[in-house]
Amino acid sequence: MDMKSRLGIFCLLSVLFAAFFFPSSLYGEDRVHIVQRGETFFSIARASGVRAEDLMAYNGISDPNRLLAGQRLRIPGQTPANNFVEYRVVRGDTLFGIAGRFSVTVAQIREINGFSENHVLREGSIIRLPATPGTAALSTAQPSNNNTVPLRWPVNAREVDEMTGKLSGVVITGTRGEPVISLTRGTVLSAGPYRGFGRVVIIQVDGGYIYVYGGCESLYVKEGDRVGPGTELGRLGIDAVSNRPQLFFMVYRGNTPIDPALAPRA
Repeated sequence: MDMKSRLGIFCLLSVLFAAFFFPSSLYGEDRVHIVQRGETFFSIARASGVRAEDLMAYNGISDPNRLLAGQRLRIPGQTPANNFVEYRVVRGDTLFGIAGRFSVTVAQIREINGFSENHVLREGSIIRLPATPGTAALSTAQPSNNNTVPLRWPVNAREVDEMTGKLSGVVITGTRGEPVISLTRGTVLSAGPYRGFGRVVIIQVDGGYIYVYGGCESLYVKEGDRVGPGTELGRLGIDAVSNRPQLFFMVYRGNTPIDPALAPRA
């Protein structure tokens, strides 16, 4: 591998590590409130124009007494209650896939439906999506994508959640030990352990794309290998933070992150 390629990988991993080890940078475009002494969920929610239960759910907190001075709280945006369209869930749908397809965010879908972070979609159920140009043609009587082929992921996705902030990509929950599959043709730029991400494979793909597959417990490829769609890169491991079998999947074009749901699959 030439020096330019090695420098590019170093810069990419530096961004990933900085985002992983400094959680305060992961708040993306959300409004953030710094808790002051004496404040409660209810006083913060009232001042922010949201419900206290929504504020707690958005931050993954179930106990209202778990609030400390200096703590960062993400404030959910607001979607008018009547400004939505309905969508019927089909086999293979995930929140992230739906969000990418209709140009909305996972946070918006969760907010308008009152979903928790652990909500599981069920085939045939009706969910609400924010009314946007991307969702304008939808109707529950005749869903526009009932014949859509389910989106392919590197593992059999039980859940797909988006990353925010500097970590731009998705976290895919699968089954420990299942194969991690390449979605494209390309050349392995790097394959090995990286602190906080288990074992990681970085693949260079035609068109200037870089695909990052992190969270493996074992690898079957090495630097310089050529891979194709369906090549088994390794096996999925357990994330040390969540204690769940999770794959960190990111796609870049140059230095620009690409929505993994919209990234090329070949």
